[in-house]
Amino acid sequence: MTFEHWTLDRDAEGIAWATLDEAGASANTLGLAVMEELAGILDQLALRPPSGLVIRSGKAAGFIAGANIEEFTRIDSAEAARALVQRGWTLFGRLAVADYPTLALIRGHCLGGGLELALACRYRITVDEPGTRLALPEVMLGIYPAWGGMQRLPQLIGPAAALDLMLTGKGVDAVKARRLGLADDCVPPRVMDNAARVMLLSRPAPRRLPLLQRLLNGPLRGIVAGKARKQVAVKARPEHYPAPYAILDVWANHGGNALAVPVASPSSLESILRSPTARNLIRVFFLQERLKAFGKDADFKPRRVHVIGAGVMGGDIAAECALRGMIVTIQDQSVERIAPAVARAAKRFERKFRGKPREARFALDRLIPDPAGHGVARADVIIEAIFENLEAKRALFADIERRARPDALLASNTSSLRIADIADVLANPGRLVGIHFFNPVAVMPLVEVVRTRCTSDEVARHTAAFVRRLDKLPLPVQDAPGFLVNAVLGPYMYEALRCVDEGLAPETIDAALTAFGMPMGPIELVDTVGLDIAVAAGKALAGAHAELPRALAERVADGRLGKKTGQGFYAWPGGKVSKPAAGAVPADLAARIVAPLLAASQACVSGGVVADADLADAGVIFGTGFAPFTGGPLNFVRSSRAAD
Repeated sequence: MTFEHWTLDRDAEGIAWATLDEAGASANTLGLAVMEELAGILDQLALRPPSGLVIRSGKAAGFIAGANIEEFTRIDSAEAARALVQRGWTLFGRLAVADYPTLALIRGHCLGGGLELALACRYRITVDEPGTRLALPEVMLGIYPAWGGMQRLPQLIGPAAALDLMLTGKGVDAVKARRLGLADDCVPPRVMDNAARVMLLSRPAPRRLPLLQRLLNGPLRGIVAGKARKQVAVKARPEHYPAPYAILDVWANHGGNALAVPVASPSSLESILRSPTARNLIRVFFLQERLKAFGKDADFKPRRVHVIGAGVMGGDIAAECALRGMIVTIQDQSVERIAPAVARAAKRFERKFRGKPREARFALDRLIPDPAGHGVARADVIIEAIFENLEAKRALFADIERRARPDALLASNTSSLRIADIADVLANPGRLVGIHFFNPVAVMPLVEVVRTRCTSDEVARHTAAFVRRLDKLPLPVQDAPGFLVNAVLGPYMYEALRCVDEGLAPETIDAALTAFGMPMGPIELVDTVGLDIAVAAGKALAGAHAELPRALAERVADGRLGKKTGQGFYAWPGGKVSKPAAGAVPADLAARIVAPLLAASQACVSGGVVADADLADAGVIFGTGFAPFTGGPLNFVRSSRAAD
């Protein structure tokens, strides 16, 4: 049998090396053709067993990115869903009981079905590189691991650690995988092949869980599942996100075998794969992939970045650039003003490189205080992140243009001013682009790339490529008040504040919106952003003479600016919100407050701020956290109309 996607070789010791390099794809996925060829490989090895089998990737981009999501979207019946799961379950079951030792050599991302394949091997070795990451992220698509992962992962690392990975979809790096017992060894790239060979030839005894872990994975699993269910309920409502509840049911009551779940059960394959949540979260996955594609056509790899403004936003932008390997000079009026940004960066690097102090030190060394602004002359990218004052920004960029290299990218992180108003002071206004990050920079995935009528295509492409270098999602938007995200957030937050003026308790308003599916209520969001920022943004969007909600204006006048002052609509002891218990929530409250956001989203599409409704949905989800299970605000509107 000849293979299109796999190669199979044997070495002098009789070890078979199966290398997956999916034809015509930048990353390996486990589509039908790839799975059929793997079955063919196992057929061949059954006829002439090797001394061991290594499964590895031939891609530079990683091990296996998981199942082929495109095939999921083509499932049109319950029978097709069950057949897809049966195929993977049976194939990986064959791999798990092979007469010869098997090993997954994991370099790069190992996700979903890729990790389920690795779990079916007797051994796993991770390669210690930044790109190596192991995860079962199916829950983030509204589905669950069904090719044996729910069964094998708890048996390998214990139920608590396994459920944490499966219920959150979060990943672990190569070192943590070894520490958890998910990998048998973690090695540098230069010795990975030899390490795999030695492990297969020496055949160490597989890891065995301690007795207590075996009990928790067996007769006591109901207790573990019950505790986990309570933790899930704090973050996700079953009507919005059924998959985590289904994972607990399948593991606790069916031994991790999704094929054993009755069809009529809410946890069945058929129920989960056909749920609106799964359909919408898979839609969100493809929206994210669309954003990731922006900037791919630009060969722009900046090495030096200069950031002006060492406040929270500027400092955190600078830290993200240094984290990604760039040399960053950060400018403010004095070293003393820059010091807090460097201190925050040091903590960020320590968390990111936990257990690797040298890597944290190298990242911090790349972040250079530069109060005199000498870095402007050498920078590939110059980002302005000073206070929101038009004349100050215009004067700054006029000076930057004189000192910067002609090919340097000039960007403003303004959130409320028009880029064109800043750019018209430049000799070449087409050089300036908006690059709008969101707070907290380390957490929020979206960055708006703001074009004016003068911004050149090359500048826009280079900006998107730079954003991708930071592992963020670039969203192209036109230069309009509030761009996209603030333009939809402003009316939403102000409607919530008007409800406060009418006598509704802030905690009741927030309860209504978190029940709707928002990750945070609008009043808590105002407190988090800062009430003074909300006032400035409101004036910028609605005009200097716009009437502010009374509750907002009064608190700003009293200096109660939210989290940063310890008091806003709520108290913030130790930086944590303190809320009274919510009262009864009026039935139509969430719909009333969300309505201006929905209308503003549609207006941004109609007005050409974003190119189409899909990009509006992507921007609002990744920029505001708008309930992902809905598929985005405009998808929510369409679905609601279809249901009426």
